[in-house]
Amino acid sequence: MSLKRLLPVVILAIGIAGFVALRMTRPEPPPATAQERSWRIEVQEVRLGEQTPILPLFGELVAPERVTLTASLPARIAARPVREGQRVAEGELLVALDQADIAPLLAQAAAEVADLEAQLANEQLRLASDRAALVREQEIRDNAARQLERARSLVERNLGSRADLDAAQDALARARLTLTTRENAIAEHPARQASLEARLARARAQLEATRRDAGRARVTAPFDGIVSEVRVAPGDQVAAGASLLSVYPEEGLELRARLPQTHEAELLEALARGETPLAEAENGARFALVGFAGEGDASGSEAILALRESTPGLRPGGLLAVTLARPSHPRALALPFTALHGNDRLYRVEAGRLERLAVERLGETRGPDGTRLALVAGEALTDGQRIMITHLPNAMPGLRVEIAAEEPEA
Repeated sequence: MSLKRLLPVVILAIGIAGFVALRMTRPEPPPATAQERSWRIEVQEVRLGEQTPILPLFGELVAPERVTLTASLPARIAARPVREGQRVAEGELLVALDQADIAPLLAQAAAEVADLEAQLANEQLRLASDRAALVREQEIRDNAARQLERARSLVERNLGSRADLDAAQDALARARLTLTTRENAIAEHPARQASLEARLARARAQLEATRRDAGRARVTAPFDGIVSEVRVAPGDQVAAGASLLSVYPEEGLELRARLPQTHEAELLEALARGETPLAEAENGARFALVGFAGEGDASGSEAILALRESTPGLRPGGLLAVTLARPSHPRALALPFTALHGNDRLYRVEAGRLERLAVERLGETRGPDGTRLALVAGEALTDGQRIMITHLPNAMPGLRVEIAAEEPEA
């Protein structure tokens, strides 16, 4: 075999021998071990204490003491010196009715009284006249009776005619009829007088009412307040009872807010104990819970919060968000909402691993910087525990964690 043919075989053999030598002399790699992963979190130390949960509410401002002023008489509006939204003092003129429309009403009512007084006086004169006429008509009746007896006596003695007897009987009958009519007129006098006196009393009452309404022709402010709902202008013709404008006291505003039914019982108990839960708006206005509306529904009741400290810009019909302070809890913990897993679970860190704690969620509160914090309580909470405030979707008991402020464990 030639040298050229053996050379490739030799080179291949040397390469295989070198590969085998290297493989046999290589160092052994360390055995691979599985390493558990840890999660970096933040914690908060438990410091239990008295906390006041708050309840966000959203309601409408109303003015329960709003007064709607109306026209006392049908008349034209002579003056209206105020405008919508103007502050007015008690007794200040708001609307004036035209006196030219009111004077004829007063005169008519007074004339009705005078007419009935005259009719009543005339009834007294009529009574006196009837009594005087009664005496004369009794005399005429007695005279007619004597004439009839005389005519009957003459007829019996054949000294008078039958016609004279009939005439005497007719004269007596007419005299008796006239006397009866007069007696009836006198007997009816008490009823006529009572009717006139009743009509006179009604007319006098109407006159007093007209005078009262005329005195209200100048509509003034019943208290210090703000004008709203102006519905008339000078020159308008209004009917009696027509709405003119409204006035409400600025300090008498209330906030009506829908309250969840789950919190109604505890607030009712607080009111029964004499407590006054307070609510505050972002603009600084402060309210006090004074009660609940008389009717509710399945979603809850309407809470009534009276204004205690006002701020500029509050108007009836406006919408306002407030936070209501609920009854305080003696041993509660405030922490970020990210610490909650579900609605009633926290995790504490013990020896680098998580342990589940069951708690009761009381609501929310405000931190020193105004941030919203969850408020929880429970027998499993004790001072000094470290609670995870980082929200881990895969959190479970035994999960390995490392606290961000500490050195990670090896």
